[in-house]
Amino acid sequence: MTDAQHVPKAALYYYHGSVWASVPLLALEEKGYGSDEVDLKEVDLAKGENFAPSYLRLNPHGTVPTLVVPLEKTLSPEIESRYKAIQDTKAIVEFLDKSRSAQSRTHTTSSAPSPSLAPATIAFSTLSNQIIELLHSPTADPNALFYMNARSDDELRVLAGKLLPFLQGRRDKLATLLAESESGTIQASEKTKAFWQMKKLAAEKFIQVFEDANKSAAELSDEARQRREEYLQSAKTAWGALADVLGHLHKDMIGPYVLGDQVSIADLHLAAWLARIATLAGASASEDGNTVLEKIEVRVSDGFSLPKDFSIAEARRRAGIAATNVDSTERQNKLAAFWDAVKERPSWKKVYGDALH
Repeated sequence: MTDAQHVPKAALYYYHGSVWASVPLLALEEKGYGSDEVDLKEVDLAKGENFAPSYLRLNPHGTVPTLVVPLEKTLSPEIESRYKAIQDTKAIVEFLDKSRSAQSRTHTTSSAPSPSLAPATIAFSTLSNQIIELLHSPTADPNALFYMNARSDDELRVLAGKLLPFLQGRRDKLATLLAESESGTIQASEKTKAFWQMKKLAAEKFIQVFEDANKSAAELSDEARQRREEYLQSAKTAWGALADVLGHLHKDMIGPYVLGDQVSIADLHLAAWLARIATLAGASASEDGNTVLEKIEVRVSDGFSLPKDFSIAEARRRAGIAATNVDSTERQNKLAAFWDAVKERPSWKKVYGDALH
């Protein structure tokens, strides 16, 4: 057995439809990690596998992604390996960036280039952090918008058809865990049981609205009608608030990538976030940036649009993309330019080649 076979591997716990789990998947490709260097372990959120006691021991928040890595001092084959779990998307990507470079001590099997994704200057680092914090803020929360993507009765019926099985699967898993903990079949702390109960109530709140989605307003009870009205108003407010987020992104990023012509950590977060927003707006991976952003603008609110003040020819030159049949006077917003640039990258095609999520 070779030394490489002795080396313990990291494990990335993810879900194929998770927006934030897509960020480290993009990082693995951008950093040139070999396919045998990190074990990918899918956690089925639709079945509530992220609430299982075994997973909560890795990540008490029950979220994905989680990266479990061997401690550096236990890498030698004669030492029993010990591990730590990294539970924050930002920390995971920073770890992956630092762990594979010319100066790192990572036992790599890949000969692919390993460009640094960290900002090169203090100013760029500040801008990068600002963008990442904005994308992960409550106002920009793509997971909230995932559940709040209906602003009319017709849209609610369509959304309910998609989300009810997902929510019911999670609720049922949580109900089972709570019942098993009460009967003593499994051992769980009071804190864990309170966590399960909180998540179950959150799922049931949406289920109540979605289970009545096929009823007309006249068929609803007063209580159900109030729940629907509150939901639709909250959804409208949530999408309307996205206008400020998109405006800040367009204003602050340099273009076509966040820090100009080089891909950085912030771009991985933005790529995953924008892919989710585009999905919710009805866009597809094959569409160009202008088309995708137009759909997002319409989804945010009638009359909203970002400034088209960024040269398409310059954006493509910076991204290394051919500017065939592009007039020097043509303009687009920076997020459209970002979309056109990032969708040409192998990492994007690997993660989103089949469909956006």
